[in-house]
Amino acid sequence: MNAAIVTIGDEILIGQIVDTNSGFIAKSLDKIGIRVHEMLSISDDKQHILETLSQLQNRVDVVIITGGLGPTKDDITKKTLCEYMNDVLISDPKVLEHVTQLIENYFKRPITQLNKDQALVPSTAKVLFNQVGTAPGMWMEKEKTIFVSLPGVPFEMKYLVENEVVPRLVEKFDRPYILHKTLMTYGVGESLLAERIEVWEDNLPEFIKLAYLPSVGSVRLRLTARGGNQDVLSRAVEEQIELIKPQIEDCLVGLEEEETLEVVLGRLLTAKKLTIATAESCTGGKIAAMLTSVAGASAYFKGSVVSYATEVKENILEIPHDLIQKGSVVSASVVEAMALNAQKLFQTDFAIATTGNAGPTKGEADAEVGTVFIAIATPNGVFSEEFNFGQPREKVIDRAVNKGLELVYKEISKN
Repeated sequence: MNAAIVTIGDEILIGQIVDTNSGFIAKSLDKIGIRVHEMLSISDDKQHILETLSQLQNRVDVVIITGGLGPTKDDITKKTLCEYMNDVLISDPKVLEHVTQLIENYFKRPITQLNKDQALVPSTAKVLFNQVGTAPGMWMEKEKTIFVSLPGVPFEMKYLVENEVVPRLVEKFDRPYILHKTLMTYGVGESLLAERIEVWEDNLPEFIKLAYLPSVGSVRLRLTARGGNQDVLSRAVEEQIELIKPQIEDCLVGLEEEETLEVVLGRLLTAKKLTIATAESCTGGKIAAMLTSVAGASAYFKGSVVSYATEVKENILEIPHDLIQKGSVVSASVVEAMALNAQKLFQTDFAIATTGNAGPTKGEADAEVGTVFIAIATPNGVFSEEFNFGQPREKVIDRAVNKGLELVYKEISKN
């Protein structure tokens, strides 16, 4: 069965906010075997909403709508849905009681007419009770399509999807099983990876599809299996993973989409009881930010020096002035000294250091724009590598961050 997701709001169309609701809804539907046929973002305009609903009618089984259910006059979704359904709005007593208690007990003010209007719903709609907000969700059916309207506030939408929408869809429809398994790879480009696994990919069973999901420094390989028997799908996917592993073992870092390199690296450091620090110039502390974004990072991450200016390299990291003058601030000798001195300063097992010209101009160094040196200090010494990540500036920084994490991960994995 197929679904469509519609987000309503001019604030999305002008780029004022980013639509995260659609992604959450799509994942929730996928988990229960409902394929998302399309996603749409449309304006707060009655005619536009009516035309969209009409176009989706009977083309998909379910339409999930978010946005436009607030208490202000520009929130028109509810009235427009009522018009589309040829219905009338009525006040739901349970919702009105909930809104009244929330406004008067929590916000400590008298309820207004706009607040009371939150309890208005189409007379034929099934109310999806919103425990965490004032706007209820609404479940309506017309011909062969179910229309579900949800508030646009993300935590309210998530509550209703998890507690009201998904359970109702599971109860109402017989759905195929959809199973995803994602392999995380780092350090090998999409085209090279595709060449390496071409024979394996060509021999996949018909009910298993492969998708390449590239990003800076990494490629996710997502296996998707669809069928009527969950156990059969699971066994088949696991068999294919075991077949591909030997072909990508040098770049495989994880088996789940959520397991980013910093998560896998953190788990590795924790398991081996190792510590790490960073000394960053061109990356401006982004490697440290990635490492500390993982819960529990305090067990292995000790600190960072963002030595953006040359004097900080000299005064804090104690890089000799003569070394900088001899080899340039963007050089293998300087970045290795940065890594070793950060390792010593923070008394860690490992340290990552970066220095480079991210651009758009050369700055104090003679190295070409896009040049980055990355060093890894280990318990047994230090090594560095030189890269040219091209342009623009943002790409240089992001690639340097990912390459630094990749290099230290590979080094720790050796032991």
